[in-house]
Amino acid sequence: MTETWTVGVEQELFLVDPTTRRPVPCAEAVTQHAGARLDVQRELTPFQIEVATPVCHTAGELAEQVVLGRAHLAKAAHAAGCRLLASGVPPVGTAGPPPGTDDPRYRLMEYSHRKLLGGQGVCGLHVHVGVPDRDTAVRVSNALRPWLPTLLALSANSPIVSAEDSGYASWRSIVWSRWPVGGPPPHLESGEHYDHLVHTLLQTEVLLDVNMVYWDVRPSSHVPTVEVRVADIPQTAHETVVIAELIRAFARTAAESPDAERVDDVLLRAAYWRAARDGYDGLAVDPRTGALVQARRLAAELVERSAGALRDAGSLNTVTDHLEWLRTNGSGAARQRRALGASADPRELVDQVMAATVTDVRSGLPWSTHRTGGAR
Repeated sequence: MTETWTVGVEQELFLVDPTTRRPVPCAEAVTQHAGARLDVQRELTPFQIEVATPVCHTAGELAEQVVLGRAHLAKAAHAAGCRLLASGVPPVGTAGPPPGTDDPRYRLMEYSHRKLLGGQGVCGLHVHVGVPDRDTAVRVSNALRPWLPTLLALSANSPIVSAEDSGYASWRSIVWSRWPVGGPPPHLESGEHYDHLVHTLLQTEVLLDVNMVYWDVRPSSHVPTVEVRVADIPQTAHETVVIAELIRAFARTAAESPDAERVDDVLLRAAYWRAARDGYDGLAVDPRTGALVQARRLAAELVERSAGALRDAGSLNTVTDHLEWLRTNGSGAARQRRALGASADPRELVDQVMAATVTDVRSGLPWSTHRTGGAR
């Protein structure tokens, strides 16, 4: 049985050629080199690989497992003749068919959803939080809806496509929104309501199975967890843990709060689009009011709402310090753009992101030694 308020993450990463810096279809070789030590899985394309942490109870444990996953995959990738890249989309080259992953389920998806699969080689971060029951998972899902664009803005790390600026901080989210059951979930009345919707979508063959529910929040179909899938894969392990801890803290806060405020679906989609375009460094739509505000202001409010749970977890100062760090250094998207602007050779951008992908592997995370707990 899943324990309450535990956390785990799945990190999707690209595999790139160290010379051309383009994605290469090495997932099978990397999986073989990785062995059975960690939970390593193939993805939609053989240009991608995924590593999942076990269930973690503390931020320090999560940080250790996130770093371990990146370190283990980096070693396996090197043995297979490629490198890891933590970016929502590949800045150089493409990660799409042909070839696709040789898996019966993926082949069936190619048949049923056709050209939609083209260009779907994108990498995200999936955060799983243990909750008491399915109805709590639904409660958390409803409460998260207005804040999903803020989490997207915080994680935005995919502005460069085919060596050119897409104009969006998160091009991954634009690509992923093509799925018929993607983006923000509807407001759910109960676990039974969610199950009814999924069952109906299966009957219509919009979904092939329950794993194709690609909403950015979804209750698990078999264990008491809620999965949040809105984020780009962050460049660094530290950013990965910050986002996961913030999501876990908000989930706990939401479960103990009054019923979630309902937001208009039109305003929520507008907020998504603005978050994808401008990211953390620009303006954002507050879907509760329709007002245009600084994205960092909404991020600060999200942290403030979650402060009690963050403090209990010993993560409050680390998360708030990270927001200050972002104010100076910019989001992953801003850092990618600076790297592209600093050199005429886009391969140098890829080199910088590849280095950031494993920087915490070499230096370690500050979670265990960083100031934790207490009010700011």
